[in-house]
Amino acid sequence: MSIARVTEIIASSTKSFDDAMEKGIKRASKTIRNIEGAWIQDQKVIVKKGKISEYRVSMKLSFILDD
Repeated sequence: MSIARVTEIIASSTKSFDDAMEKGIKRASKTIRNIEGAWIQDQKVIVKKGKISEYRVSMKLSFILDD
C-alpha cells in the first residue's frame, strides 16, 4: 500500500508561468523523491512600470513516501 503526501511550493520566473512551473518542480525534485503530480493552485504576475516583470505559481506537489 502506498502513502502519498502533499507539500506546497511557490516558484517564479521572468519568462512565463510554464517556466515557473518547470523551475519549481525541478528544484523540488532535488530534495523530494517520488513526485507524482502537481496541482497549480494560483498564478500571479508582478508588474513594474506597467510591464510584467515576474510570473509566480503556487502549486501543491504530491509524492509517494518511501517504505
